[in-house]
Amino acid sequence: MQTRTLGRTGIEVSALSLGTEYLIDLPQTHVDAVIHQAIERGINYFDLFWAQPGFRDIMGQAFQGYRDKVLLTAHLGATVEDGQGARTRDPKLAEDFIEDYLRRYHTDYVDVLFLHNSDGQEDYDTVMAPGGLADLAQRLQQQGKTRAIGFSGHTVSTAHQAAESGIVDVIMFPINLAANAVPGKRAFLQACAAHDVALVAMKPYAGGKLLQPGSSMSLDTFLSGGDDKMELTKERAITPIQCLHYVLSQVGVSTVVPGCKDLDELDQALAYWEADDAARDFSQLLAAFSQYQAGECVYCNHCLPCPSHIDIGQVNRLLDMGSASMTSAVRETYATLSTNADDCIQCGVCEERCPFGVTVIDRMEQAAELFA
Repeated sequence: MQTRTLGRTGIEVSALSLGTEYLIDLPQTHVDAVIHQAIERGINYFDLFWAQPGFRDIMGQAFQGYRDKVLLTAHLGATVEDGQGARTRDPKLAEDFIEDYLRRYHTDYVDVLFLHNSDGQEDYDTVMAPGGLADLAQRLQQQGKTRAIGFSGHTVSTAHQAAESGIVDVIMFPINLAANAVPGKRAFLQACAAHDVALVAMKPYAGGKLLQPGSSMSLDTFLSGGDDKMELTKERAITPIQCLHYVLSQVGVSTVVPGCKDLDELDQALAYWEADDAARDFSQLLAAFSQYQAGECVYCNHCLPCPSHIDIGQVNRLLDMGSASMTSAVRETYATLSTNADDCIQCGVCEERCPFGVTVIDRMEQAAELFA
């Protein structure tokens, strides 16, 4: 398992983590098996937004004896109504459910406390208003009940505002192949990098739709910010490995949280680490979706091999991150590359291979200048 830094929190997080929404209403033995196997395989970050008491009791039992090995998240504003998951903006009710979380998980704190599921400008303004959930989250942080404050949502515009708010350390946002060219997404990712706000990528399989058989699929509008369905056509089968590689290649992503309902699905996700470059290659999928904007590097390394052995995708990724915000972590990562942009001999072979029209030579020159 590889680890990455969770933005400005400094927390080390497994690059592949686990969403737990598909474990609700399953027996203790089943949940224990999935959670314990995940931990044994190196996963340390778990998204836990369900507020149902039964789910929390089962999860609390599953994590007994593992608290020092795991990062637990909670969602401020996640509640229960009539036995079903619900959302509140009432600070008193939200705090009651966080206290309930701490009791049922047998812990004094959470590692990331998310402002839960905020979409749309009106709701964002409510959450961030004086006396709202953002103020409550900061008070809970001062009390030592959370290490970091997060924000979860599906809308680019509000997530972008959260990244620039100065309050939020971590943002959980849907990032997947189907949403590659969503308007404003790239600027949002760069804003996260500029402010050292960690990205936790949810819905890497677009709710499972990317993995479904068939040549067409309908995606909810959170991918585009509109009010209608978005129809996409896929011309070939898509694998979990391709989906995960796309997500982990994006600027600023600290970890991805696929939901796995059983050990088989967990194994399919963890197979990513043993997959070769051919199995990870997602480049042709973007073209099939017509979701790619020409000239934009997506860090797929379809341009390789490079005669100078430059990891072109990684150099381009660091170039984009460094252009947004030159942090010590970005500079140190670049310094560890065995070959870098200075080693480019401008042969042009990479540009001939690139299916997306990226001016690789120009970008290598930009990287060499930036990291000089």
